[in-house]
Amino acid sequence: MLKIGITGQHGFVGTHLYNTLGLQPDIFERIPFKRVFFEDNNALDAFVSSCDVIVHLAALNRHNDAKVIFETNIKLVQTLIEAMERTESTPHVLFSSSSQEERDNLYGKSKKEGRMLFQAWAHKNNAIFTGMVIPNVFGPFGHPYYNSVVATFSHQIAHNETPKIDVDGDLKLIYVGELVAEIIEKIKKHTAEPLCTIHHTAEAKVSELLKLLTAYKETYQDNGEIPSITTPFELNLFNTFRCYMDIEHHFPVPFTQHTDPRGSFVEIIRLGVGGQVSFSTTVPGITRGNHYHTRKIERFAVIKGKALIQLRKIGTDKVLEFYLDGEKPAYVDMPIWYTHNIKNIGEDVLYTNFWINEPYNPDDADTYFENV
Repeated sequence: MLKIGITGQHGFVGTHLYNTLGLQPDIFERIPFKRVFFEDNNALDAFVSSCDVIVHLAALNRHNDAKVIFETNIKLVQTLIEAMERTESTPHVLFSSSSQEERDNLYGKSKKEGRMLFQAWAHKNNAIFTGMVIPNVFGPFGHPYYNSVVATFSHQIAHNETPKIDVDGDLKLIYVGELVAEIIEKIKKHTAEPLCTIHHTAEAKVSELLKLLTAYKETYQDNGEIPSITTPFELNLFNTFRCYMDIEHHFPVPFTQHTDPRGSFVEIIRLGVGGQVSFSTTVPGITRGNHYHTRKIERFAVIKGKALIQLRKIGTDKVLEFYLDGEKPAYVDMPIWYTHNIKNIGEDVLYTNFWINEPYNPDDADTYFENV
């Protein structure tokens, strides 16, 4: 059992790393971290002395004064090193540097100097240090105007704003889930790597990203269709975009129902991808689900009966509730990292149609149980 602490636990990458480590509780124990620990020597000392591994993600990425970025990031590294020296702790430290290390800006310089400070500490104390130089990271729940252009564009497009391209540069990208997998692999490897480059998994011009995200908005958000997805990058980008929509007010989406003397016809889903279609019946009072996915796209469509669908983002307390009635057929899609369920709240049997973008594989189910 490895005890792992994450500075910047509540940041973009930190949240994903913290939640992913939580999927393997038999291997990892997460040591909670709070930003105020950097201002409280006793709290920080207790934190570092409790950890076998510390992943240092805490950093300032943007500020009007670049000097503040440099000084803040160096101070965070120095404060953490001082705590480890006070407590004579030698955890395996992993540090997130940036591909901007070699650029002529104070953010890049702060990351490079911070990496060198950790390297010197590790050499002096015979400790294991991993200095990761990381490309541009994108994924769900990043902060627009702060974490990445993908976050900014996704937020703007999903809210009917018009993005602006300042420089149509060529971006080397890595999905946050892929980065987290790399970090966990290096934790398990437990080998000193003072300088290791995390390779990008996709490359695209800014204009290409904008074109894809705009297409997702038109196809999916406006028309309810699942777009054509041919690569892992496109799946990751689409799942990222979905998380910037106003989910609370977008769902449930009513179907178009065609009725004549014979009865009615409703198109459930139009697909640019394959997957698995199924239906279930649920007796009154029964709840199904209470699980979440980290990569799958899923749609619940109520076609007969009355249902309550609930969603809650992992790591938060807010529960979204959607009431559906087969008399007015509608659907709700499940965002990744949202635990969800469906309950029959009517007096008759509930009929639900389910679509998911990949067939169920018991060896790689991407299904994690947690009550809403």
